[in-house]
Amino acid sequence: MRADIHNHAVPESVVEFFEREPDFGIEVIGERHLKGGPEGDYELQPAFYDADAKVEDLKSHGLDTAVISVDPPFFYYDVEPDAGAALAELINDGLRTMAESRPDHLHWMATVPMQAPARAASVLRKAREDGAAGVEIGTSTGSRFLDEPFFEPFWAEAEALGIPVMLHPAYQHAHPGFDKFHLTNLIGNMLETTIAIERLIMSGTLDRHPGLTIVIVHSGGYFPWQQGRLRHGREVRSFPESAPRDPADYFGRVRTDCLTHDRRALRFLIDQAGIDNVLMGTDLPCDMASPEPWSELVAVAGEEVAARIAGSNIEELYGLRATVGESA
Repeated sequence: MRADIHNHAVPESVVEFFEREPDFGIEVIGERHLKGGPEGDYELQPAFYDADAKVEDLKSHGLDTAVISVDPPFFYYDVEPDAGAALAELINDGLRTMAESRPDHLHWMATVPMQAPARAASVLRKAREDGAAGVEIGTSTGSRFLDEPFFEPFWAEAEALGIPVMLHPAYQHAHPGFDKFHLTNLIGNMLETTIAIERLIMSGTLDRHPGLTIVIVHSGGYFPWQQGRLRHGREVRSFPESAPRDPADYFGRVRTDCLTHDRRALRFLIDQAGIDNVLMGTDLPCDMASPEPWSELVAVAGEEVAARIAGSNIEELYGLRATVGESA
């Protein structure tokens, strides 16, 4: 199995939902062009919504399996809880339908209404019963950070279910330097991930929920790359005594995808995080996806290690069965 845990989808039912629910601020033009919403104009290519196209896209990139998750612009944590829960359940049904149409190649992650953590827990429970292999949430809700006590009902349920939680950058916190050159994505995404995982560690959230496994995308933001500074800061600055002395101790419970866009960086990531803590993640079919994820991983790590990162590491974490042979 060569699997991808960072692979986005927007089910057809979601497009139809926006056509009949104008309050979400998205105008559907033609069949697949979405205008408005968090990211402005949004053209959906078939690999977003068509299961067969999704599988072909995987094969063209040297992979054969994906655990699909909704594209983050559709989290909608800023709407009322009832509307957010209804949209999350609609998305989950759509993702489940896509995966069930190609069960030998596709699995799915749930989305949940994080603006209402008790509702999020309930939606997650149902999704797990319906076959969700994981859950994807934003790095914040914009107004709240994930380590706040407000989110305890969600973390408790995720731990009880034993379901991996993937953090994906969303709801960027404004910075005046991000106004040009796509820096909100190129730098801001990495920064949001770093803030989220470091706060979860330093606040003791992961200690309170030792059964949680967190997956961070885009090679983990800056978290794997700044361990020395994080350790040093813990020693020389004022922290609660309970704050961990070395965030690197949390690798194993914190996993990262391998999306670095740079071979030297990928070598360092595997060395820093450890082979068992790195997972194949591509960001397909988005434009920031890795063009040749499998061949690049093999070039850096060799066939045996690449097979673990894209295969057994993912099979074990997400409870997948290796029902598909390797792609040609």
